Amino acid sequence: MNADRPYYAHPTAIIDEPCEIGAGTKIWHFCHVMAGARIGANCVLGQNVLVAGNVIVGDGCKIQNNVSLYTGVELEDFVFCGPSCVFTNVINPRAEINRRAEFRQTLVRRGATIGANATIVCGITIGRYAFIAAGAVVRRDVPDYALMAGVPAAQKGWMSRHGHRLPAPDSGGVMICPESGWRYREVEPGVLRCLDWAEDVAMNMS
Repeated sequence: MNADRPYYAHPTAIIDEPCEIGAGTKIWHFCHVMAGARIGANCVLGQNVLVAGNVIVGDGCKIQNNVSLYTGVELEDFVFCGPSCVFTNVINPRAEINRRAEFRQTLVRRGATIGANATIVCGITIGRYAFIAAGAVVRRDVPDYALMAGVPAAQKGWMSRHGHRLPAPDSGGVMICPESGWRYREVEPGVLRCLDWAEDVAMNMS
């Protein structure tokens, strides 16, 4: 790293210009960052990651081996993409038909986890701190904190910000994270909020 390149890129990585890469980011073997991509600070891109043009990656993201982020994908801060998870950007691809004008946007919000070999069908939003199980196929929007698994993916419960499945609610409707002790409650059906994280409320009022 140096003042002109405040990030690390392995000699086998290809970095097309112009692009934006934040300080402290590490880009490992055989990655390709295309022109127009924007990658935040302190990210880690494992082996053989593609970041296509106009993709946005926030700060602190971890993108494991063999993940391709195609045009139309945006990751907010602190998103985890497991090995070989799959993003798409066309809903009905045909090799002989050019559908570049039909790319659909996919947004993965802050702190979400996508498990190994999961498939994210384009045009959806994955909520904050949601957890997509390995091998799931996600076709619809995912609520904040939701645990999704299966093919097609269905909600199996709720996950805490610290990555633990939340237990059944107590008599007051509160679910407690076993690691942090933070409390969660469904404030309306299908909408979970953390009662001990002020930013949870603030971010959802914006």
